[in-house]
Amino acid sequence: MSHGPVMLDLAGVTLTSEERERLQHPACGGVILFTRNYESPEQLASLVSVIHAVRDPGLLVAVDHEGGRVQRFRSGFTEVPPAAWIGHLYDASPQKAIRIAREMGWLMASELRVLGLDFSFSPVLDLGRGVCDVIGDRAFHARPEVVAELGRAWMSGMHEAGMPAVGKHFPGHGGVVEDSHLALPTDHRPVRDLMMEDLMPFERMIHSGMEAVMPAHVVYTQADDRPAGFSEYWLKTVLRGELGFQGVIFTDDLSMAAAAEAGDYGTRARDALAAGCDMVLVCNNPEGAGKVLDSLVNYENPASQSRLLRMHGRGSQSRAHLHEDSRWHEAVRTAAIHREENLALNL
Repeated sequence: MSHGPVMLDLAGVTLTSEERERLQHPACGGVILFTRNYESPEQLASLVSVIHAVRDPGLLVAVDHEGGRVQRFRSGFTEVPPAAWIGHLYDASPQKAIRIAREMGWLMASELRVLGLDFSFSPVLDLGRGVCDVIGDRAFHARPEVVAELGRAWMSGMHEAGMPAVGKHFPGHGGVVEDSHLALPTDHRPVRDLMMEDLMPFERMIHSGMEAVMPAHVVYTQADDRPAGFSEYWLKTVLRGELGFQGVIFTDDLSMAAAAEAGDYGTRARDALAAGCDMVLVCNNPEGAGKVLDSLVNYENPASQSRLLRMHGRGSQSRAHLHEDSRWHEAVRTAAIHREENLALNL
């Protein structure tokens, strides 16, 4: 059974019989995990193993685990610092920051890979312009060339750990005030400004081998009247055409308020796939997920299926072996510097 175009979520720390049946639906291709799905490293490894065994080839298993405030698993994992902390280091010592970005990408990916997860939706490539709270310290820096450099280093670390990278949120979420979880943001800047600034990190990451991209639920009014994840202009003309991207395009969550503009759940999913996405995410709404699966029961796209196969994690080692690795110990010490700085400042 090939990978379907839908990524679903789960309710708890084990797979229910109803969820197992849903994951066997031909339109399903992956699972995204959240904090509610985590109890311990041992439990997580067991859950991921069960998910992978549901069908062949195994379903993709992913998580939002960027570090900072977006890190779904805490106890038993290293607290990875936010991207902006690395960006601040860059201003004082670029080479040190690049090295740390690579090591933090490796650390994040290694701790997930030893438990069987295929990838994290990381890194964030938005510009830290200081106007978008939902991005905030998730962005490396305000300057596009710095974001690109640190993003490439982070991705290099992920690759060393056997994990593909997913850059988000194309073509850039840093220039809007609204949170797309709650409303539909609009960006009124000229397309040429977006191309010269916000798109630069994505372009450079694509040329460096980035495997996947997640578009923003943002309308760029000077280019199209649809959010980027539903826009043929952004996905086919710009991303596939002008930037030559051949990897996977994931939607952001179709349950977010900004996606409601596209219609009901089935319409959202079909429109996103027609615009150029390879896989749609439906989270925190089981009824909506069921409607998406039903609407795509006969959907086939061999090119997308081929691309999705590349999102499986590569290589494996035990968690115990990782914890014996001197590189892991050094990366954990580096990550702790940020935590110690926050304690010193009473943050």
